Amino acid sequence: MMNNEKARIGFLAAVLKLDPADIKSTRILNPYLRQTHADDKLGILDVRILMNDDTEIDTEIQLSELLVWSDRSLFYASKMYTDQIKPGQKYNVFKKCVSISILDFILFEEHTNFYSCFHILEDTNHFKYTDKMEFHVIELPKLPTKLQENSSRVELWAKFINAEETEEFNMIAEKDPYIQSAYDQLQIISQDEQKRLEYEAREKAILDYNQGMYEAELRGEQRGEKRGEKRGIKNTARKLLSLGVDINIIAESTNLSITEIEALKNDIN
Repeated sequence: MMNNEKARIGFLAAVLKLDPADIKSTRILNPYLRQTHADDKLGILDVRILMNDDTEIDTEIQLSELLVWSDRSLFYASKMYTDQIKPGQKYNVFKKCVSISILDFILFEEHTNFYSCFHILEDTNHFKYTDKMEFHVIELPKLPTKLQENSSRVELWAKFINAEETEEFNMIAEKDPYIQSAYDQLQIISQDEQKRLEYEAREKAILDYNQGMYEAELRGEQRGEKRGEKRGIKNTARKLLSLGVDINIIAESTNLSITEIEALKNDIN
């Protein structure tokens, strides 16, 4: 559903308590977090989104109980945060990172609210240490059984995500145009077998085309790199020739053939 931009904007606006009109655009980022070292743990995010104000958001759904979820979400948010800076840059490049967890289990047994929002605050006076990191947690088992007339937008979305019956989907979708967009997207991929196969075939064709274009571009870059590497080797051979180094030694050092080196020598002469 997050591939539908209207649904994506509506969901984020509900969770972040924003006016959807204030979100001009969003786009889905590469969900793979950068590894600094070969043996680093690879982080894979469910949906990683960039907002128009450069806020980065990791949205994940976890169905099975995971007691270390708080540590896990902190790990991914921290990786997402540090992933923003490159060597030589200043600390002012950092933008806000938001973690949204949708859990089908109870994480905080001592609290009854289905929705919680966390910041890094001072212990006594509760002012923010920084606004650059924020955590939202939705615990689906804590949702109220019946939908209330004054239900918040985040509750509507949580109920929609948790819904199982067509009647419930329809009732919730009628209350919010952004949820309706999500429901339309859900219906497309839940159609009868033939239409679903046609939809998947179209999606596959788009993915295959994009991958083909990417690989063609990559092959072009690799060919360019090889040509550049060859030029660099020949320049090295020319310098060695100008210093009077023996042709056989140059051939051994550069892996160029004797014929190639003699041609370079003739060019110099």
